[in-house]
Amino acid sequence: MIYLASNSPRRRELLKQIHVRFEPLLFRTGARADADVNEDVLPGEDAFSYVQRVAMAKAVGGIKRISWRSLPPRLLLAADTTLELDGAIIGKPDNAEHAEDILRSLSGRSHQVLTAVVVGDGQRYAQRLSVSEVRFRALDDQEIRRYVASGEAADKAGAYGIQGRAAVFIEEIRGSYTGIMGLPLFETAALLQEFGYPL
Repeated sequence: MIYLASNSPRRRELLKQIHVRFEPLLFRTGARADADVNEDVLPGEDAFSYVQRVAMAKAVGGIKRISWRSLPPRLLLAADTTLELDGAIIGKPDNAEHAEDILRSLSGRSHQVLTAVVVGDGQRYAQRLSVSEVRFRALDDQEIRRYVASGEAADKAGAYGIQGRAAVFIEEIRGSYTGIMGLPLFETAALLQEFGYPL
């Protein structure tokens, strides 16, 4: 059994897919309220540094919560996903209008999806980074509005989920499908095995 420092249903599904038993490390408010995790982009920070820093901060913050709550010590897994387009970091949309703007910027172009995974036990941490390239076909405004209105764009890096309706937007991927979903299983399994978790 491990702790999962994430409320993402996709990460939960992916861990179940590889038969990793986990307990979500839930936040007291129910929603993400990580005062100890700064998800603002720091001056001069690129997407690669950003996603790795945030994933590590989530892991360290999760280990602190285990101690604060006097929970049994276990391995903890944390992850963060972001997109990179023309050097810009693209996270989750703030609202529907923002989601539409993001999808317009991705239309007919390739972008990178970066997912950093961290496993830690309180004594040491190990991290791996998955980098994938995704190419969107050209999208028209009507289908962008329809997709955003479906609600699927909300709370997803890049305003889309490859495992949902947005699959029809994607011409090509190079890299990890599960990494694009938010938890690259190859890297995740390697990290867990490094810490002695049997798979």
